[in-house]
Amino acid sequence: MSRHVVVGAGAPGRAAALLLAEQGVPVRQITRSGGGPEHPLIERVAADVCDTERLIALTADADVLINCAIPAYDRWAAEVPAFAAALLAAAERSGARYVMLGNLYGYGDVQGPITEDLPMAPVSVKGRVRARMWLDALAAHDAGRVRVTEVRAGAFLGAGAVSPFTLGIAAQVLAGEVATYPGRLDVAHPVADVGDVARTLVAAARDDRSWGRAWHVPAVTHLPVGALTERYAKVNGAPAPRLRRLDRAALTELAVGVPIYGELVEMLYATEHPHLLDSTETERVLGVHPGDLDEVLLATARGRAGSR
Repeated sequence: MSRHVVVGAGAPGRAAALLLAEQGVPVRQITRSGGGPEHPLIERVAADVCDTERLIALTADADVLINCAIPAYDRWAAEVPAFAAALLAAAERSGARYVMLGNLYGYGDVQGPITEDLPMAPVSVKGRVRARMWLDALAAHDAGRVRVTEVRAGAFLGAGAVSPFTLGIAAQVLAGEVATYPGRLDVAHPVADVGDVARTLVAAARDDRSWGRAWHVPAVTHLPVGALTERYAKVNGAPAPRLRRLDRAALTELAVGVPIYGELVEMLYATEHPHLLDSTETERVLGVHPGDLDEVLLATARGRAGSR
């Protein structure tokens, strides 16, 4: 059985590694700390992804390279170029098929359904970083140097997920405290279960039709965050939620003491305007369909209870 290398042990990386291992596929999971899930078929390795030669050595025997990692949110502009270049170089040198986990930032502020054939049209610094990471990889694919695909998802929910919902709402609602969200509470936007993310990554890695294009993780819901929070509270037996919107002025004020809040200002378009993610192709070609929302909300709560 061919070896898969999974970079990153956040929720998507952990889920992808476990899914592969449970299917009998040997996995080498690479993180800076050497962390990740425990399984007889998962080899956990500590390495700096930006150490290109080390990464090339660790992927030399890999059939597939799946990247689920990204530098810290406030360091994308400075650190992603070298990070992305190292991963692409490792895929080229090893001959591994390269599956990238991306998001929707590169599309910019789309009116109407977001489909995989839309051009990159970023409207933010972080969007331009994401778009360049994909376009550089796609150029290498088109030149015949590597086979690459990108799996794109909305904000994460599920076991261990990190997103504005899990950081500002999930634990707070369980504790009966005021929850906060950076954006409007009444507009639709796509949310992805990390389990569905893992299934899409693995399906894309195995399908010969995947290469040279992007795929969308089917959204488990497009509910506005206000309605989603109410459902989260109900499913988990929590008190009626109290939810406060963080608008541009509130984020700017909070950023004085906690600079990471300032990183959210340029991304407000993604949570203040409605967005609809189309996953027709993923469901038709790769056979991945969204899971059950209530199960995802229960799993999200299990990961947040007692986390504060």
